[in-house]
Amino acid sequence: MMTQDEEPSINQISFTWPKGFYNDGIKIGLGTVDKKDFGYLFSQVPAAAAGTYTTNKFQAAPTKLTKDTINIDHKLQAVIVNSAIANSCTGAQGTKDALTEQQWLADALNIDTNLVGVASTGLIGAYLDMDKIKAGLPKLQPKTGDDVSQAVLTTDKQPKQACVQVELDGKTVTITGFAKGSGMIHPKMATMLGFVTTDAAVDGDLLQETLSAGVDTTFNQITVDGDTSTNDMVVVLANGMAQNTEIKNAADTDYDTFAAGLKFVLGELAKQIAADGEGATKLIETNVTEALNSTEAQSVAKAVVGSSLVKAAIFGDDPNWGRIIAAIGMVDAHMDVDHVAISANGIPLVKDSVALPFDEAMVSESMKAAKVTIDVSLNSGTAVGQAWGCDLTYNYVKINASYHT
Repeated sequence: MMTQDEEPSINQISFTWPKGFYNDGIKIGLGTVDKKDFGYLFSQVPAAAAGTYTTNKFQAAPTKLTKDTINIDHKLQAVIVNSAIANSCTGAQGTKDALTEQQWLADALNIDTNLVGVASTGLIGAYLDMDKIKAGLPKLQPKTGDDVSQAVLTTDKQPKQACVQVELDGKTVTITGFAKGSGMIHPKMATMLGFVTTDAAVDGDLLQETLSAGVDTTFNQITVDGDTSTNDMVVVLANGMAQNTEIKNAADTDYDTFAAGLKFVLGELAKQIAADGEGATKLIETNVTEALNSTEAQSVAKAVVGSSLVKAAIFGDDPNWGRIIAAIGMVDAHMDVDHVAISANGIPLVKDSVALPFDEAMVSESMKAAKVTIDVSLNSGTAVGQAWGCDLTYNYVKINASYHT
């Protein structure tokens, strides 16, 4: 492991697949929008796999199937994906359709069904058009572009992508991820899907532990509208083709570097989802300091970015710190209620829980930026936490009022 004074070297690069990964995305007409809506992702060789999944009790058929498949031995080689239809709340037929997709892709790639994951996103309660999926499957080709990242989009304005390289055991390792998500975003592991690939060699159980820890401080710290989807899923595949010595436990020399690279990719994808919230014009980042522990810090940060009143105020460029402090006060967390501090875009608004004199016009002007940063000090400890969200706009209502059966 690294010493406390060492920082892992992470090189952020343009979108590049790790060794041995291929993908494709095509349009087969599952929905009414003229876009790619079907695709796949696969590795030349079986990969260690890990996943985190929605806590919504109505877990979609493909999400449950992928979870069950990964839990067999933490291995996957391919994932079949579609947008437009979530295949959620579709009963026995939905389960049968997900299993059929799994079998069809396994047959097409000549691999075991237990190496195939399934992911769907879109309208809840609608059934997949299996004839279109069957006809589309032979059209998928092994490519190295980013078509699959477009095939999973629904109301997103653009794909979410992140890629870094790190050095493990003297080998250059690539960690590349893509995600979709714009509305129904309040992950608790919305329709939120994330996929990360790497050519690092990592033990599957350790990969699961690392993913779960990383998701807790990234994907689980974003919110757009407070709604947790039936289809949330983040999956990581590590195929080992970089040929580094396998990382087997957290005490191994290269573990901290790998974990930092993975967390960076997860964090970038999470922030891109928050920034692309339905109708959003701004990313909101809240940083909480001086909390009693990290759990409470994260809870307070997420409460602030999740407050509809705070989100609406930021849309209106209004430095209404009263809404922020009200959101903080609703959280069951330790705080010195007489000594809370709040800043917006680096400008102090509150000290010792009372207003400071500030130039309202200047703060309002700063809030017109694409990113608004809120800093909160609870004056109760040394722990920190972060969360990300977006502003609440008229267009959010317009989009969701027209998104129906």
